Formats: sequence, C-alpha cells, structure tokens
Amino acid sequence: MVSYKELGLVNTKEMFAKAVKGGYAIPAFNFNTMEQMQAIVQAAVETKSPVIMQVSKGARNYANATILRYMAQGAVEYAKELGCPNPQIVLHLDHGDTFELCKDCIDMGFSSVMIDGSSLPYEENIALAKEVVDYAHKYDVTVEAELGVLAGVEDEVSSAVSHYTKPEEVIDFSQRTGCDSLAISIGTSHGAYKFTPAQCTRDPKTGKLVPPPLAFDILHEIEKKLPGFPIVLHGSSSVPQDEVDTINKYGGKLPDAVGIPEEQLREASKSAVCKINIDSDSRLAMTAAIRKYLAENPGHFDPRQYLKPARENMKKMYIHKIVNVLGSNDKL
Repeated sequence: MVSYKELGLVNTKEMFAKAVKGGYAIPAFNFNTMEQMQAIVQAAVETKSPVIMQVSKGARNYANATILRYMAQGAVEYAKELGCPNPQIVLHLDHGDTFELCKDCIDMGFSSVMIDGSSLPYEENIALAKEVVDYAHKYDVTVEAELGVLAGVEDEVSSAVSHYTKPEEVIDFSQRTGCDSLAISIGTSHGAYKFTPAQCTRDPKTGKLVPPPLAFDILHEIEKKLPGFPIVLHGSSSVPQDEVDTINKYGGKLPDAVGIPEEQLREASKSAVCKINIDSDSRLAMTAAIRKYLAENPGHFDPRQYLKPARENMKKMYIHKIVNVLGSNDKL
C-alpha cells in the first residue's frame, strides 16, 4: 500500500471546493508519456494552476502502473524544481470500470479515482460506486462517479449514443453513493469526432462544422438540486481546427473532426462544473507538431528532435486552456 500523501500528491476535495466557490474549473489532462507529463507540469507551474493528471485504464496498460506512479511523484518534484514550492497535483484514475481496478489504483498511490458504472442499471451503478467510495474514503482518496452516458470513443470507453443525466436522480444518487463529485452528460462526447455532420450545421463562410449547444438547462437543474456539489464534464476537448488542419496538411486524415466550442466550456467553468476533462486536444497538438516536424525534416530520426516541438505545442495548448477557458490560473 502506497499513500498518495507520501508522493506529495493531493486529493480533489479542497481544490474542488475552491473552484466551485471561485467560479472556475480545474484542468484534468490525460497523460500517457513523459512528454505529456512534462508539458502539463510546466503549464501548471507557469500559470500557477492546480492540475489533475489523469490516467485511463488504457494508459496504465500502455505505460505500466508502477512507472506511472513514479511519474506522478516525479511531477511533484519537477514542479518544485521549476519554482512552485507547494504544487497542487492530483493523480486520478479516469473511467475506472471495476472495483478491483479502483482499489489497485488507490493501493498504488492514486489520490482520486473515478468509478464509471454509467452503462449499468441505476441500482447497480449506485452499488458499485458505493463499494468504491467505502474503500477509497478509508484512505482519504476522493471518488468521482458518473450518471448519464456520453457518446463517442476514447481508449476503452465507447458508446454509440448519449443519454443525458436525469436531474431528478442526482440527489438520490449522490447521497446513496457518497461520491465526492459527479460526472454528468449534457452533450459533451469522447474522442475527436464528438458529433456527426448530421448533428451539426455548417458555417457558410468557412464550411466548418458548427456543433449543437450543450444542454445548459440540464446543468442548471442539477445545480439547483445539488447546490455547491462538484460537477465534472468529460469529453470536453475543443478539437482545435488549426491542429486538425496541420495534421491533414502533412498526411493525416481527420475529415470533419469537431469538438466542444470553447465559449461553452468557459460558461460551464463559471458554474458548479469544477473539473473539465481534456484528452483529445493533447493528442492532436502532439501529433500535429510531430507530423509537421518530420515532413519538414525528413532526414531526422532522433525522437528528441520531434518530441521537443510536440512537448512545446502541448504546453502551449495546456496554458491556453488554463488561462482562457477554465480560469484556474493564479489559484495556487
């Protein structure tokens, strides 16, 4: 058993309370590699922002659970080295699907876990979430649960259709599970193809897809029923068109990739939404920089040569999200 406190990490309780009260959201960035981790920490330190470093089940399988634990510890020490004496970094399991996976992450030093039973019948979702909460709270680990289903595909999470969260269920669900935060479905979606062209309109000037608006009416109903309770939005990448265009220019094929407009995420950040998950944008920023570098430097083969601009491009994106979308800068 490794306590996250030994690694210098924090849980989400205090940072969420401050975010709800302050009208901003904490960035939750997924990472799989050292370059992503470095970029996240650099961005958080430069903007003086708390940050959640997320690991999916797929990321653990890819990078190895033990390595990720030490990377999280390294992130804390790296932040201090960069001049942040008291970094606020959470290591969070994204979309845990079993009690056993959540338990293993808690035992390995995670400070926060998500148990996603949203695809299960309502009572089974409650029972699974409560089981995880009962174990996690013994070790002061915070738990995120999900009510409602997001469409899209990202790692091992997949659903063809979305089911909006029912506001009439949130009080019963949160009270019976004891969860610390609640992920809801109001129209966000996983992956780089969050909406089909049929769900969108097209801008007559640019020809770009314009996605449908988020269901803020549902969010506001949930806020009324759970005043001050931390709400989470998954699938909130904006799929920057400049990165998509760069990828397509240098040999990629991402037709009609579309995400959540940043102005809608800014609006959500000012509400009870205190954690916003961003994964695809990091992947797009990394891939765009690598494709561009290799196309312009066909004779280069040292990974450091193309991973350095990839890291810089991700850092630039993270800083933009923190400062211009989520508003979590200068909160340390």
